[in-house]
Amino acid sequence: MTTSGLASKLSGGQSLRRFSCLELASCSFQAAVMSSESKPPTPTPGDTYKGWLFKWTNYIKGYQRRWFVLTNGLLSYYRTQAEMSHTCRGTINLATANIVVEDSCNFVISNGGAQTYHLKASSEVERQRWITALELAKTNAFPIPDLSDESADEMSEAHPTPGQGGGRNVEIQSTLRTLSSKVEDLNTCNDLIVKHGSALQRSLSELEGIHVAADMGEKVRQVTERATLFRITSNAMINACRDFLSMAQNHSKRWQKALQLERAQRIRLEDTLEQLAKQHNHLERAFRGVTVLPPSPSNMDLGSKGGMSGKGDASDEDDDDIEFFDAIEDPAEFITVPADPKYHRRSGSNVSRQSNETGVDDLSVNFDELSLTSSPESPQPQELEPVRQRRTRIPEKPNYSLNLWSIMKNCIGKELSKIPMPVNFNEPLSMLQRLSEDLEYYELLDKAAKCQSSLEQMCYVAAFTVSSYSTTVHRTGKPFNPLLGETFELDRLQECGYRSLCEQVSHHPPAAAHHAISEKGWTLRQEITLASKFRGKYLSIIPLGSIQCIFNKSGNHYSWKKVTTTVHNIIVGKLWIDQSGEIDVENHKTGDRCHLKFTPYSYFSRDVARKVTGVVTDKDGKAHYVLSGTWDEKMEFSRITQSSKSENGAEGKQRTVYQTLKAKEIWRKNALPEGAESMHFFSSLALTLNEPEEGVAPTDSRRRPDQRLMEDGLWDRANAEKQRLEEKQRTARREREREVAKAASTPEEASSQDSNSDSPLKTVHPDNYQALWFEKVDDPVSGETMHVYKGGYWETKDSGSGWDACPDIF
Repeated sequence: MTTSGLASKLSGGQSLRRFSCLELASCSFQAAVMSSESKPPTPTPGDTYKGWLFKWTNYIKGYQRRWFVLTNGLLSYYRTQAEMSHTCRGTINLATANIVVEDSCNFVISNGGAQTYHLKASSEVERQRWITALELAKTNAFPIPDLSDESADEMSEAHPTPGQGGGRNVEIQSTLRTLSSKVEDLNTCNDLIVKHGSALQRSLSELEGIHVAADMGEKVRQVTERATLFRITSNAMINACRDFLSMAQNHSKRWQKALQLERAQRIRLEDTLEQLAKQHNHLERAFRGVTVLPPSPSNMDLGSKGGMSGKGDASDEDDDDIEFFDAIEDPAEFITVPADPKYHRRSGSNVSRQSNETGVDDLSVNFDELSLTSSPESPQPQELEPVRQRRTRIPEKPNYSLNLWSIMKNCIGKELSKIPMPVNFNEPLSMLQRLSEDLEYYELLDKAAKCQSSLEQMCYVAAFTVSSYSTTVHRTGKPFNPLLGETFELDRLQECGYRSLCEQVSHHPPAAAHHAISEKGWTLRQEITLASKFRGKYLSIIPLGSIQCIFNKSGNHYSWKKVTTTVHNIIVGKLWIDQSGEIDVENHKTGDRCHLKFTPYSYFSRDVARKVTGVVTDKDGKAHYVLSGTWDEKMEFSRITQSSKSENGAEGKQRTVYQTLKAKEIWRKNALPEGAESMHFFSSLALTLNEPEEGVAPTDSRRRPDQRLMEDGLWDRANAEKQRLEEKQRTARREREREVAKAASTPEEASSQDSNSDSPLKTVHPDNYQALWFEKVDDPVSGETMHVYKGGYWETKDSGSGWDACPDIF
């Protein structure tokens, strides 16, 4: 008797089953088919995509940088990577999400109105990577419906395996129908087993109650017949289960293998699409002429001449209407196109000919092998003495409330250095120590000293100029204004091979001189005067003066100026800092230049925030290297193999397109120490700057009492001590002015004073103050007048003869 015959014969019987076998078997089959998508609870590295994206928050903060993680069809984001272990800021299910691409870098993810993410990638290539990953995740993230007898076929038609062709779909549908029939057989067998088992149980119960021998034969016959039916039904179910299991296993292996092949094909297609999108983007931008030519050497010369009239200098101070937010995006100064990979395989003669045509430096083929190898005459490493263990933490910043408006409302339009400010706005470091922080990435100058090519050396010097701003991104606290005559030494000769000295050489206007010398063959010196204005909504800080770096071996002499620093939301909102302007780094020996542009932040900009771009040119204006990155994270550089002029753009100007080799990372910001947010966001170097040391001068910033009290959290006492020191400084200034007036009353002394003031080699302050360790000279190379270290400090410290010449300022 067949299974269908049993079903028709015994139809109408009561079913006692507790669950549906069809549901159980169908779910098992679907789990086998989609095991690669839904089975593992923890995704493998290949199934997870992570990275930084910019997420739109609101019209106040604009786009903010967030860490996004795509896994198991869910897109989650966090403020930082460290939050992944404890705090998720939001998650969107891609199964029902809609992905819309707005432009080259922006795209939107929405799941029907409940959640909408407006996202922006750093480039079109990065956006395409995310779109590809999101589409793949969305394809694999379709929901599993509740299966029933009526929906099994509908499920097989509505959700075919992704990526299969028409023939494979027919095969899958046929297999699903066969499996469904097997499941129906199992369901029927299950009903029959339950029914015949119940009948057999009743017959056995009746058999136990029989006492008459005549009825025994009839009952035994009924029990035997029902036991036979039960055995037949059980065997049929066992055979159906065996067939179902065998077929499911065979087809599961085939489909898993097919799915792996489809994934491999998609990865290859993704790589191909990335390359096509990148090439299309560069070609389209080059054709439309969205960029302008970099400044010509003549324009650079005009900008560098004239003292403080360059970009980022005193001329910016007179513009009271400058706004640094909601700025209109300026076009990029140049555009780079990847070079032909065959360029790497050209013969030496071809490379030489190509160099002559495009301006490629033949000596700079490989940075790592040629540029950074030590010269034969470089000293061999010596045994180092055990270095001193520096501190890694300072007392946490206390949470004191302060009425900002009551202090700021009377300060609009005044010089910042003339405003009495409580220590609540300060950080426990002086401006001299902040200048010394420029040496955070001294390794860049060490590498530059080893370069054989001046153009490569220029790349490292340019990266060093950018790295000095990386420590300011979260540092909204104002450093202490140094007292006149205050000094700060940073002796890292044993650990890092350099020594640094800063001195406050003027108070009105405030000016600080800095000198650092390294055993690796470089000298850094700078004199910075800050011109600052409070504009009501933001604070502009314009550094005046220049920075010079000299390499002993090559004799290359570099100079550059700093850009404008802007502190936003002074009155209302969260403080944030931006750097904007342009820097021209010039090699006075060879005539090489590097033009760096710090793009101001804009809420509606498509570019990455805090962007920096630059081009390195030789004395003839021919471009050799391109630099790009951000001043708060990293910088990359790439060598130019060819440059060309595109058609005129909308403004009627020709555009320049640079064809470059693959970019290499030249600098990356060091991670902040753990708990930096409670320690004024100090870097590892900044944590050690105010650490007490023996043998320093009595004028050293480490000995300043108000700064030390603030670091210890005693802010009320620090405010009182700060007022005492400022009043003592004003008293000393008035005393010097009286001495100058008294000396001027004597004709002989007045003429002597006039003759001294005419000499450029004398550091004579208007109130007769002379710097102790620096003297003002005219630099014959750069043609600038600045304070230069005249020697004597380290000799005095090493001799231990005392600091009798130092003034009493504390």
